[in-house]
Amino acid sequence: MSTDPYHAVQQEVQASLQNAATLRASYMRIRSTAREESEELIWARNELKATLAALEADLEDLEESVNVVESTGARLFGLEESEVIDRRRYVSHVRREIESMRAEVEGRSRPSSMVGPSGRAVETSTLPEDEDSQAEWAKQEQQMIIRQQDETIDSIAGTLNTLHEQAGLMGQEIGEHIEMLDDLERGVDHSDAKLNNAMKRMRNFIRQTEETKSGWCIVILIIILMALLLAVILV
Repeated sequence: MSTDPYHAVQQEVQASLQNAATLRASYMRIRSTAREESEELIWARNELKATLAALEADLEDLEESVNVVESTGARLFGLEESEVIDRRRYVSHVRREIESMRAEVEGRSRPSSMVGPSGRAVETSTLPEDEDSQAEWAKQEQQMIIRQQDETIDSIAGTLNTLHEQAGLMGQEIGEHIEMLDDLERGVDHSDAKLNNAMKRMRNFIRQTEETKSGWCIVILIIILMALLLAVILV
């Protein structure tokens, strides 16, 4: 399955769109209180224009990812056709938001009404479409949040599985080490018993040797005494 770059780019577009909306609100507030040539208003206008330009570049990348999915085939990316349609609607929604903010910055009014035969303004703005776009955008954002939460949960689950496997391996190694220590302890006890037996036999041998030497010395001394007595008697 091919890698789908849509979600990563969409996160960047969504963050840029939120930033642009914040700058737009700041610009509208400054414009309502400051003079047209004030430095603060000029700075706010330029900042909003730069943000919109960057947002439009990100939107081009997002639209390119949608085009790739459409040209290659949604099935290749594991997607349904309805999700591809939702992505295309999201791109259109963001593009309309950019155009709306750019029109406000440049002082252009959106074609929201026209004058009828009676001289009264007749509304021509596609309010239901805007509401549908807002609902679709909210749906897209909610899906993105749910997808991010699912990815986070999957990552946590993967980490827990890895920790579980590592804990199992550690328990197995600890068990093997305990068996090795038990074998070593039994070997030490056996060697100690053999050493004690050897020391005991050595002490018995030394004692027997000492007793044998003492007996021979006594016999030799008796012989010498008897020889001396015979010599005295004969003399």
